[in-house]
Amino acid sequence: MGVCVSELHKFLFDGLPVRGAIVRLTDAWVEVLRRRSANTTTGAYADPVRDMLGEMAAAACLMQSSIKFDGSLVLQMYGDGPVKVAVVEVHPDLGFRATATVLGPIVPDSGLSQMVNQSNQGRCAITLDPRARLPGQQPYQGVVPLADGQGQKIERINAVLEHYMQQSEQLATTLVLAANATVAAGLLIQRLPMEGSANLLVRPGHAEFADPAEEVDEPYQRLAMLTRSLQPEELLNLDVDTVLRRLFWNEPMKRFSVQAGGQTPHFSCNCSRERVGKMIVGLGADEVQSILAQRADVEVACEFCGVQYRFDAIDAAHLFTAPTQRGAVETLAH
Repeated sequence: MGVCVSELHKFLFDGLPVRGAIVRLTDAWVEVLRRRSANTTTGAYADPVRDMLGEMAAAACLMQSSIKFDGSLVLQMYGDGPVKVAVVEVHPDLGFRATATVLGPIVPDSGLSQMVNQSNQGRCAITLDPRARLPGQQPYQGVVPLADGQGQKIERINAVLEHYMQQSEQLATTLVLAANATVAAGLLIQRLPMEGSANLLVRPGHAEFADPAEEVDEPYQRLAMLTRSLQPEELLNLDVDTVLRRLFWNEPMKRFSVQAGGQTPHFSCNCSRERVGKMIVGLGADEVQSILAQRADVEVACEFCGVQYRFDAIDAAHLFTAPTQRGAVETLAH
């Protein structure tokens, strides 16, 4: 049996100021891990790093799907632990790539603070990088500590991002995230801003509230409680329809499949042998020859996806030779 295709679905609660989305990264997530495992320098991620990065990938896809933005969303966790930085980049078409730089041993069952935030100086950053920047335009970036308002370390990715959304975007958000060796999944619900609630229908029979903010908050808090009842193993093992039916069977849900619009989460890295070749040319012929004098090839690994590119002496000759001269070079090489 083959690996299922990754999927993301969005939904609204009809008449309520709450939206949501659910994602299951399957084939795309397996591809990320396969490339890392195939890297002979780094090897596979330790399980705690793998699961942290998978949760980040699911969360980043959910966040990218919830904004109208023509550009990349980059989610980073960085600090002073053995995991120097973990990064996920998601494009508008939900193509994504993910990587983590691991500098030291990872203790089994390590949490976020052990891996990234040992001295409580760790940070979470979300960057929105426009596809077509205007002159002088800089990417938007929001940064929050990996600690709550009392300075206590936060141990879960979902709690970090809920804190981020509240502090940086003033959007009440509830996230459930889980990942393993075959699936990275997430469920998000979010309270819509007050300004957008005026054109939403009020549910029939809904009690009047003295405070409009309370009227917006009550449905969200109820749905957040239902969302938090979802267990990680359920999120990993149950299909989308079953998860939503079990949690929200009594709620007026209106679903919209992202797949219907031609978008589905998928692995995407813009590295290529051609781009790496141009980088090697930038080193200069003398530097490349000195490397080849010590070893059989020049090896370059993509820092994001882990794939390794190797250029032997013949490949290097191609890089530094004009196309019209390559036939002669190949003849001499053989």
